[in-house]
Amino acid sequence: MPDLISAGLDVLFVGINPGLWSAAAGWHFARPGNRFWPALHRGGFTPRLLHPSEQDELPRLGLGITNLVDRASARADELTAAELVAGAQELAGKVARYRPRWVAVVGVTAYRIGFLRPKATFGPQPEPLAGARLWVLPNPSGLNAHYTPQALGATFAELREATRRE
Repeated sequence: MPDLISAGLDVLFVGINPGLWSAAAGWHFARPGNRFWPALHRGGFTPRLLHPSEQDELPRLGLGITNLVDRASARADELTAAELVAGAQELAGKVARYRPRWVAVVGVTAYRIGFLRPKATFGPQPEPLAGARLWVLPNPSGLNAHYTPQALGATFAELREATRRE
């Protein structure tokens, strides 16, 4: 799955890895039950709800998407800890190269494992990543039943507000 990234983005969203549906479609967060696109809109990042096929609209809004791990899988829990750690290291290189202001990892468990932060929580993180502010969001997968679409949108809105303050 190619990165959707360019220099100087406001926010680089980081998925865990492409799902099989996304890999087949060639679009990030493409599975119909994934709530990334509605949360992005509810959070105030996009002026309207975008379809995954419209992902190329994001850079002009100051947004991009990459993944911690490139390997597609049916479920994120199929990834190994070694893959997540290696992905976090590769992400740091991308962030140093492209210099987004914020990096938003969508998935606290993957963040905890990949960044070796076992007690990390949602929201802003105390340490930057290659000079960018770091934020952890809930996983927008439809498998994450802990968050309603409204609650997920509210967590994205918190990040949006933080990006406006800084």
